[in-house]
Amino acid sequence: MAAGTLRVLPLGGLGEIGKNMTVLEYEGHLLVVDAGLRFPAAEMVGIDLVLPDFSYLRGRVDDIEGIVITHGHEDHLGALPWILRELRADGELPPVFGAPLPMAMARSKLDEHRIKDVEIEDVKPGEVLELGPFDVELIHMTHSIPDSTGVAVTTDRGTVFITGDYKFDQTPVDGRPADVARLAKLGADGLLLLCGDSTNADRPGFSPSESGIGPHLEQAFLNARGRIIVTCFASNIHRVQQVVHAADKLGRKVALVGRSMRKNVNIGRSLGHIDVPDGMLLQPREIEQFPDEKVVVICTGSQGEPLSALRRMAFHDHPQVELHSGDTVVFSATPVPGNERAVAETIDRLYHIGCRVLTARDAPIHASGHGYEEELKLMLNLTRPRYVMPFHGDFKRIELHGKLAEAVGIPEENVFKGQNGLPLELDERGARFGAPERAGMVFVDGVEIGDVADVALRDRRMLSADGIFVVVATVNEQDGSSVAEPEVIFRGVPFPDEAEELLDDLRGTVESTIARAAKDGIHEADVLQGMLHDDLAALVYQRLKRRPMVLPVVVEV
Repeated sequence: MAAGTLRVLPLGGLGEIGKNMTVLEYEGHLLVVDAGLRFPAAEMVGIDLVLPDFSYLRGRVDDIEGIVITHGHEDHLGALPWILRELRADGELPPVFGAPLPMAMARSKLDEHRIKDVEIEDVKPGEVLELGPFDVELIHMTHSIPDSTGVAVTTDRGTVFITGDYKFDQTPVDGRPADVARLAKLGADGLLLLCGDSTNADRPGFSPSESGIGPHLEQAFLNARGRIIVTCFASNIHRVQQVVHAADKLGRKVALVGRSMRKNVNIGRSLGHIDVPDGMLLQPREIEQFPDEKVVVICTGSQGEPLSALRRMAFHDHPQVELHSGDTVVFSATPVPGNERAVAETIDRLYHIGCRVLTARDAPIHASGHGYEEELKLMLNLTRPRYVMPFHGDFKRIELHGKLAEAVGIPEENVFKGQNGLPLELDERGARFGAPERAGMVFVDGVEIGDVADVALRDRRMLSADGIFVVVATVNEQDGSSVAEPEVIFRGVPFPDEAEELLDDLRGTVESTIARAAKDGIHEADVLQGMLHDDLAALVYQRLKRRPMVLPVVVEV
């Protein structure tokens, strides 16, 4: 990279919704903006979390001037402890900066992971941090969580503005609209590059105000005769506040269910973002002590997450809340792309129990935290960037955001529709894409982090779909002949009526394969296992028209 070149490298968030992470590089120094995760797709069997591939940072910890977090949502903050834990072996960890709420959430996450050797610094919007060659300023934005900011990064090359997630809500719940004056000043001073949120680039007009949701929640509560269970994102503190207000007006008590819900509400209360009247909160174990018409439960699970509170309630697996007919369940959130099936399954189970279910399709009880088309245009017109690089969206939304930029007068050649791992390089000659860097996914499987091989995921999918055959063959170590009848064990395999006939054929195939190997002088166990696998898999597919996992085991005696 030539001297004086500013490089903007997205490691996550482009071509997808989630795991947002960007590296800015100038004169050998690095600045990281956001460290998010996303939740696994259905085909990622056994995977718990998906992180951005941060290989680019390995071995360069000493070059990182800081990590800046735009806001406290998991897709911008959730990967931080995992990444820091892995980078700790490379040197002293860089400081982490952000507004007070995301930093309080970061401290909580790092405490859970027992990571103590990191400086976490609260930064107020308008303060300028001098981090090596980067001057970093947080600019207040409006989103579905308090203390959301955009990040303006200035070097000798110019200023890059990463919007984070935003909308132009003129009546936000906390009364603090986005700092439009500062955005306009960025434009007046000359903005080099805008990296903007593309989530709702496909939705015309302006997004509804978050404060408009409160009255509709109250109306929904008025129509509910029994208990009310409201599910939303645990980090949507403004929404929790509105649920508390609605419950208070109707004389209902509130119980918080779900570890992340309780934790985030406690953080929000400590920072003054949530006001809960004294004596209003119930412990989950106290719910049964109050009449149904006097209780509101706020819980996690709006995305159908397998271990979330609502999902467990729907399947009668929650230790403290037993749903029953007459309960009203309010989904004050919409499914993130990819979660639709899990949400639908949860809703179906709720109907089976006898619950009344209310979603955003039934009433205006949810407002997106991301701006619609007209708000994206407003951002472009306020900041008047020389170059635009749409962020935070799948390829469709990135394309649409690029078209919006062109519609407000940005030349087509100045709009860069990128992807993860493709750096944008800016120098005195202009802007262009550089050579791609490694970028992809890192999986968290249980408590361990690592690149789960494609073959492992393939095997898990195969096991879940078609089951497994385990065939144990015992052979003579000297001449390779069979010395005992082969044992066949199967699990999860859909068998035809003639199961015994198939098992006999499998044993016969094992015997004939062993005999053929012995005749050819093949005594190596690994070679024999390969032959058994091929022969048995062919027979099973011929008979079942399925491909279960076939696992031959050769025992030499």
